[in-house]
Amino acid sequence: MFFITTAIDYTNGKPHIGHAYEKVLADAIARHRRLRGEDTFFLTGVDQHGQKVQQSARAAGIPPSEFVAGITAEFLALWDKLGVAYDGWAATTGQVHVRCVRDILARLHRDGHFYKAKNAGYYSVRQEQFLTDKERGPDGAFGPEWGEVVLLEEENYYFRLAEHRQWLLDLIDRREAERRPLVVPAARAAELRNAVEKLSGDLCISRPKSRLEWGIELPFDRDFVTYVWFDALTNYISFAGFTDDPDRFARLWPAIHVIGKDILAPPHGIYWPIMLKACGIPDDKMPTLLVHGWWNIGGSKMSKSAGTVVDPSALCETYGREATRYYLLADIATGRDADFSTERLVSRYNADLANSLGNLLNRTLNMAARYRQGRLGAPASADPLAEACASAVAKWDAAFLAFEPHAAIGAILDLLARANARVEESAPWKLAKDPSRADELDAVLYSLAETLRILSILIEPVLPSAAAGMRSQLARDGSVTIADTAWGGLPPGHVLGAPTPLFPRIETP
Repeated sequence: MFFITTAIDYTNGKPHIGHAYEKVLADAIARHRRLRGEDTFFLTGVDQHGQKVQQSARAAGIPPSEFVAGITAEFLALWDKLGVAYDGWAATTGQVHVRCVRDILARLHRDGHFYKAKNAGYYSVRQEQFLTDKERGPDGAFGPEWGEVVLLEEENYYFRLAEHRQWLLDLIDRREAERRPLVVPAARAAELRNAVEKLSGDLCISRPKSRLEWGIELPFDRDFVTYVWFDALTNYISFAGFTDDPDRFARLWPAIHVIGKDILAPPHGIYWPIMLKACGIPDDKMPTLLVHGWWNIGGSKMSKSAGTVVDPSALCETYGREATRYYLLADIATGRDADFSTERLVSRYNADLANSLGNLLNRTLNMAARYRQGRLGAPASADPLAEACASAVAKWDAAFLAFEPHAAIGAILDLLARANARVEESAPWKLAKDPSRADELDAVLYSLAETLRILSILIEPVLPSAAAGMRSQLARDGSVTIADTAWGGLPPGHVLGAPTPLFPRIETP
């Protein structure tokens, strides 16, 4: 089983381009695995608890449950717009999740993983955590990334985190040696190791109800609710059946977690594996963290205050689902940052899809209709595009297995360039004028149509709607697998469909 999850989205703010990229990235990876015939489960969802949600709901004059329901609806609508095909939906207010969190908390408390202590210190309201001197900048102040910082003194429960520091360092090194890295890509693994080296304190896992009521109550102390990370992180196993359905959990686990670089350390890279270890998850069942970068504007992180946040829903409405998905996956290397640009979105769509892929499909179908009434003749005994297709499929498959959709798209574009060059080199319009070269014309038209059929499979993870549209025009509807990329899928005599513009150019003022 291939089990892939994304970080669940916090329902205290509107969906932004980072949310969209993460979900489309995971969706494309899951679609590729399904094409390979792998049993695949894609889980995503929303994190609905926490102090910020409680504050926002009070400011809006509505109950927290009503507040998060409205934001959750916006996330669900966006995934539908983007064609994100998830198999499971996680909401941290769901009863399956609440039961699992309480069961885990009770178990860890019983086994001595928690202790109660009083703490006085600086507290970040935005990040909902106590800060230490390590979080101070060179000037001694806490940076703007922490938001409002207040001096707070209160009693809470703590998870014995620091005692697992060496275990986690050993796990990171062992997984690297086994070539099953805990974190992908490698540069992010180095960042995590540096963060673990600095680990010294324990994790506060509760908040008093006097300050926060909107959360999951501790099963062993009704005066407290659990801290957001012990709640939110647990969704990855609660909805996989960790406590409710152990057989299902055994089939699904371990997972690939797709997360942003900002939540690698400490939550996903430190808190989470140590939490899993305490829950009895063996070392060889620890998940893999696939860490992606940020979309920036002009080299700087997008900011609401600066007015540089990109609305992915508006992008879909303006440019369409396929253009938005394509740009998000084609113009950023997994793990790295990239600058967002609508001009770049339009230019890549027009060049790669409208001019290259769409034009090849339209020309091929039109030439087949004009010269052969749409009916394919016999292929050549040795076709130059057959080898190019096989090579492209291999590169595409390897790139997706390495979680690099941008490289898979590169393999597609290389094959497209070869196919378009074949049109110019063979000049079917000239062959059609010479009856003695009828077999050559048949071979060229077959070659182009068969390449387009294979291309329709390769674009499936990135452009699922367009892939179906291509196969419809090729009169080859139906589900496909990677096995269908073998050359010769179109039989001689096959009648192609009529061309319809699949990627109309985006015209901008």
